[in-house]
Amino acid sequence: MIDLNKDYKLLNGTDLSYIGDAYYELKIREYLLKKGITKSKELQNTSVKYVSAHAHQIIFNSLQQYLTEEELEIFKRGRNGAPHNRRKNLNFAEYGTSSGFEAIIGYLYLEQNFTRLGEIIDISIRIVEEKING
Repeated sequence: MIDLNKDYKLLNGTDLSYIGDAYYELKIREYLLKKGITKSKELQNTSVKYVSAHAHQIIFNSLQQYLTEEELEIFKRGRNGAPHNRRKNLNFAEYGTSSGFEAIIGYLYLEQNFTRLGEIIDISIRIVEEKING
């Protein structure tokens, strides 16, 4: 049994990505609902612009200059842990970058560094709105 409050630093990149994916998607869903998007089809179509592997690639490329050395190390752990049995329609580089991005989110969540998490998610939303939603 793992005590996530103490042992989160021992988790591999895939495990960090797993929890980071869930947390990030929850925060995006909250954000979209707060924007007044309430129809399920519109929520689904809009959320993909924020949570897809392609979106994560764009976010990371813009965000990496603001990341700490520790966050970049977590990114590499998540990227390198990306499973090779991914869906066939995904670009491998995007998938790896997405896993690395999610690993950072997961690590910060388990570290309970909610201030930094909020900063990264806020920047991520701005990046999507400027570069994808235009």
